[in-house]
Amino acid sequence: MLPIHVTVWDDGGASGGQVVLVHGTLSWGQASFAGQRGLGRDRRILVVDRRGFGESPDTDMSDYDVDADDVIALMDKPTHLVGHSYGGVVAMLAAGRRPELVASLALIEPAALAVATSDPVVAKSLEGNRRYWPSTQSMTAEEYLKVVWGDQAVPEPYEWSLRAAGSALHERPCWNADVPLEPIRSATYPKLVLAGTWETAPADYRAAAGEALIATSRFIAAQTGATFIQVEGADHSPHQQRPDEVNQLLLDLWRQADGPAGSGT
Repeated sequence: MLPIHVTVWDDGGASGGQVVLVHGTLSWGQASFAGQRGLGRDRRILVVDRRGFGESPDTDMSDYDVDADDVIALMDKPTHLVGHSYGGVVAMLAAGRRPELVASLALIEPAALAVATSDPVVAKSLEGNRRYWPSTQSMTAEEYLKVVWGDQAVPEPYEWSLRAAGSALHERPCWNADVPLEPIRSATYPKLVLAGTWETAPADYRAAAGEALIATSRFIAAQTGATFIQVEGADHSPHQQRPDEVNQLLLDLWRQADGPAGSGT
């Protein structure tokens, strides 16, 4: 029995191949990837709830290394991996460990800041994260949820968001992850890294997080041979804010992988 809950979207078009979607923190699979539901018309989509989130069991500490092994357990055939934020780190680790099972890799603002500290913007942001993180450990889930969402609407159901906040407070920080890039760089499957442009985000949010996430995404793309695209009008979640555009980019990537030139799995 799998240690995590997986929602399957398959509307009869599974001949297009298998996809695994890995969400970030403070969320769960179907909440994060609701805008990708229509992709199940042509593919078998496995929507992961990471441990401690959604319908997956509780865990003492959410851990990207454990999550990566959970994802690998789903890859019984060449699989298109898609990961957002924390889930991007998970997808990178899974792809690096089992490259022969990867059909393509798509990363949406992967929060792997530690791999990109040669960029001073990223180094400064990572230092800030490390200073701030201990102060969150005395917060309740309710307090942390308020810090994260502020006056914005909290994703429903509220109880799931509250649980996600509690899990996030006891999470191994993905921005500290030491993710090997060489196994991804040397693999021949198609790779795509997406980031927002962040021009519509509040200035303090862009300064605190956006600039470093853009720089990290650009760095990872350059170091792994991935195509790097910024999605206009989006910040940290382009797949939610511009789903039609992102879905087309994903479909293009998967079709590239399906063709002779992308068959290096």
